[in-house]
Amino acid sequence: MELILVRHGLPERRHDTADPPLSPVGHDQARRVADWLHGEEIHAVFASTMQRAIQTAEPYAARFGHEVRQHDGIAEFDRDSGVYVPMEELKRDNYEAWLAMAQGEHGVDIGGFQATVVAAVEEIVASHPGQRVAVFCHGGVINVWTAHVLGMTPRLFFEPDYTSVHRFMCARSGQRNVVSLNERAHLRVAP
Repeated sequence: MELILVRHGLPERRHDTADPPLSPVGHDQARRVADWLHGEEIHAVFASTMQRAIQTAEPYAARFGHEVRQHDGIAEFDRDSGVYVPMEELKRDNYEAWLAMAQGEHGVDIGGFQATVVAAVEEIVASHPGQRVAVFCHGGVINVWTAHVLGMTPRLFFEPDYTSVHRFMCARSGQRNVVSLNERAHLRVAP
């Protein structure tokens, strides 16, 4: 089966919740990724239980008549932090904090997080043999799943763009292969 992971669009910066809605730019990005995926025959759509992932999935799901199935196992590692600061803003406004995050000093049990994500994604894969499934999730989720597929130590090793598309082939035999990472051509097209 083909697994398509899509990072959420740009959310609002919030200091009162780790679960903000999409910003106006994020809503535009969600429409663009829906347009980008329009020619794909997708059999099921999943999203994390966080607003930004659900709102990113909704334009695609509505356009093609899918239900957005929510799965808590693909929610972001910082969901209980009480605040959301986009990584590019953190890098610009507090480089030291961003650098600590990039070097793994984020206070998260990344191995435990990866185990949760891998179990959730494998559950989705197992329930859709021979199909193509879109999963709208988060940068941390994409990082630890990709590290798992590549046999790497779990860590945050690259920065998926907002609404970037990441493709994996998942065989019934358990073999997992990367097809593409960080597809973002839809973000370069004029609105």
